Amino acid sequence: MAAPMDEMFSRCSQPRAAAARLHVHAAARAKGKGLFATKAIRKGETIFVEKPLVSAQFLWNALYKYKACDHCMRSLETAEENSRRLSGNPALSLPHPEQCTVRKELLHPCPMCQVLYCSTDCRQAALKQYHQVLCLGPSVDDPQHPLNKLQEGWRNMHYPPETASIMLLARMVAMVKQAKDKEHWKKLFSQFCSRTANEEEEIVHKLIGDRFKGQLESLRHLFTDALYDDSLTQWFTREGFRSLFALVGTNGQGIGTSSLSQWVHGCDALELAAPLREELDGFIDQLYKDIERETGEFLNCEGSGLYTLQSCCNHSCVPNAESSFPENNFLLHLTALQDIEEGEEVCITYLDCCQRERSRHSRHRVLRENYLFKCSCPKCESQAGDPDVSSEEENEGEAEAGAVAGAGAKLEDEMTEV
Repeated sequence: MAAPMDEMFSRCSQPRAAAARLHVHAAARAKGKGLFATKAIRKGETIFVEKPLVSAQFLWNALYKYKACDHCMRSLETAEENSRRLSGNPALSLPHPEQCTVRKELLHPCPMCQVLYCSTDCRQAALKQYHQVLCLGPSVDDPQHPLNKLQEGWRNMHYPPETASIMLLARMVAMVKQAKDKEHWKKLFSQFCSRTANEEEEIVHKLIGDRFKGQLESLRHLFTDALYDDSLTQWFTREGFRSLFALVGTNGQGIGTSSLSQWVHGCDALELAAPLREELDGFIDQLYKDIERETGEFLNCEGSGLYTLQSCCNHSCVPNAESSFPENNFLLHLTALQDIEEGEEVCITYLDCCQRERSRHSRHRVLRENYLFKCSCPKCESQAGDPDVSSEEENEGEAEAGAVAGAGAKLEDEMTEV
């Protein structure tokens, strides 16, 4: 079920401007709907900025002390605090601290459960949309509270690198429960890509892995104990819960926020004399080396969300647009990677940087296993005669690629674009 056209653009920062240059309609038969330009878009232009219908931070991410606004996911550490924690150097001092946009004096906790928000606006938005249902109040540290049991159950069957969060599903339920017009919100969620029962099984299997495949039913019971509502009976059945899982697995967009990345972007824009520029660039390069040695590649506060308009973008191995999160919150910016002509489809990629450089055979394998379709983009069509074999370097990394790329390939790649 597709949302009305005005709903498609309603979460954009400038809905009229977005609607004037874009249209959602049927794409190629195997693709379903797609997003098309109705006016020429130039390379580097921001096509639209969109807030999610619902979003949530990953649970392990939060456990590892990636502090973020519980609503918009804005990083709540200053760039200096962030770099000290990630580098393991508590004495580290960043130059140009004015390039950090985090304002800790504006933070507002929930007075009942103490979860933090970056502003009163975010706290009020969360309370209005879902937090009345999900607030743990004085039970925040009670391991027997149904919501805490649900979160612990999820952590025990979904390890980093994370590609989904049970709390995204929980917020969907809470939003319907709190809504005055429950049917309206159910329809909003039902617009996202749906799958057959067999396809849903494959997607869920990919999300939780072989080891925990049999525990989906246990997770459903925890989910039901914590959140059951008569208006959403179907979501709590075995088939309905699987469908909800598959919806998030297919449509969930990775979100990455970082106060350090924002500080770096701010420093890059500074007009400095050549010696000072060289000194600052050297400092930043060394900082990233120290962080990689101490922490690895997981630099961002990470989560996922459902975006109404962005979810209409189909995949291409040669995308003409990309998603990023330059405002250090959940606002998604879709930017043109090349000129897009009137009538042309706007496409993103579901593959990470390394996967995009692999053979057609390898790309098709990843897309088939994780998104259940065969790509027919210009790059794939031009390589149709290539042998169906993987390169030597792909074979060497096959075990790692199979375990990590999975359903989170699209998420992980785009979460780094902050």
